[in-house]
Amino acid sequence: MSSMNWGALAHAWPYLLNGMATTLMLTAVTIVLGIAFGALLAVARMFGPPWLSGLSRLYVDTLRSIPLLLTIFWVFFLVPPLLRSLTGNDHLDVGPVYAAVTAFVLAEAAYFAEIIRGGIRSVRTGQMAAATALGMRQSTALRLIVLPQAFRNMMPSLVNQCITLFMDTSLVYVISLNDFLGAASKVAQRDGTLTEVYLFVALVYLAMCSLGAALVHLLQRRNTGRA
Repeated sequence: MSSMNWGALAHAWPYLLNGMATTLMLTAVTIVLGIAFGALLAVARMFGPPWLSGLSRLYVDTLRSIPLLLTIFWVFFLVPPLLRSLTGNDHLDVGPVYAAVTAFVLAEAAYFAEIIRGGIRSVRTGQMAAATALGMRQSTALRLIVLPQAFRNMMPSLVNQCITLFMDTSLVYVISLNDFLGAASKVAQRDGTLTEVYLFVALVYLAMCSLGAALVHLLQRRNTGRA
């Protein structure tokens, strides 16, 4: 350990910080848009007409069956030619940032949808029946009564999925997007400090995921206490 060049990390830190900013941006945007889209999918599957429920189920089952790496490839390489053919603009392109965000939102929404569907099922059905019996519309009862309780019940599962998402963002290296791991790889190869940089990256991921795991444990204890 004494022979390692830890000082190289100090010089590389600005570059690594930019990579971490990209990772956190991808994670945050995907969480917000993925949960919103996932909630729509879950509600459509549970309360929509048969054709809409079937489409939602087909989407969720399909996206959960496709490797995330393949989804990233599809969005990055296949969507631009499709958009060019539809718009007639031969110069239209999808950059790596938009491709990564789109791929992550499409894929993660399928997982969030199943978590949200499970959360809605955890709320007693009598509450929805009582609300509608009092004259409340189903959509209003779902928004004001069911979903707030459902999100509280499923919060540990949501945080777990967010931790997985944070780690999965490292897959964007395949489209040359400079995330935290991608930046670290370039620094390590440039400076010849593979061991130092990759050990540092592992410790950062470990610290971030440990914080998330502690949050999950805290939420589970709070839910158990309420029960």
